[in-house]
Amino acid sequence: MYTLSELYRYPVKSTAYEPLQSIRLDALGLEGDRRWMVVEASNGRFLTQRLLPQMGRIEARWQDDFAALRLRAPGMDELLVKVPGRDDNLRGVLIWRDMLQVPDAGDEAAQWLSRFLGRDVRLVQMPEQRARQVDTAYAEPGEHVHFADGFPLLLIGQGSLDDLSAKVGRPLEMLRFRPNLVVTGAEPFAEDGWKRIRIGEVTFRVAKPCSRCILTTIDPHTGERDAAREPLATLLGYRNVNGEALFGQNLLAENRGELKLGMPVEVLE
Repeated sequence: MYTLSELYRYPVKSTAYEPLQSIRLDALGLEGDRRWMVVEASNGRFLTQRLLPQMGRIEARWQDDFAALRLRAPGMDELLVKVPGRDDNLRGVLIWRDMLQVPDAGDEAAQWLSRFLGRDVRLVQMPEQRARQVDTAYAEPGEHVHFADGFPLLLIGQGSLDDLSAKVGRPLEMLRFRPNLVVTGAEPFAEDGWKRIRIGEVTFRVAKPCSRCILTTIDPHTGERDAAREPLATLLGYRNVNGEALFGQNLLAENRGELKLGMPVEVLE
């Protein structure tokens, strides 16, 4: 039997993970997942650990039923940021090829983040009404995504990580790959062959494999890069398709509902 063994969300794109016991899904994926993003103050371009590994040391947690965001980081006072109105203080931002107008979270949040990151940045928020269309090569019109790179959900099989760890020669942290859902009980890379799955009352379409980047070489606890570029180097050796290292599957939820750890995972197609 396949089982949902881990659940994670990332309230601010590219900051520290939040482990969950249960969570509901909304129109954009897991409730509260990647609804905030750090951008360059000068041009609105999105920022991640690819450029600023120290972003992984920022802890973000939702407060008061998604009315505010609590930020913590080493050496910094805790900061509570209220969710701006969906049409308040709109700022133009760029995430990959998508140009958006989204609410800016204000000067206090910008100063806090700029001080910690050593760079002039702003914090922006994604209201559901301003979400991005998922690439229609893989999704229907009207299927939207938050500030994730391309898709609202990422699934990885524990067996796949175990296989990669064996090839690298040491245990690897699942959080290097920043999944939302982890499934145990399946053979390594069984998820490559799945087309539709069901967890609890929620059904998901498997959209496409996830192409991995340099972010996988950053230790999720220390923010340090691996000098040997592992595990990306090993992935490129045996999971290379057209020059891309594939690991994990991007999902689209077909309906809403609640997920809980320990739920069975049923492969429908």
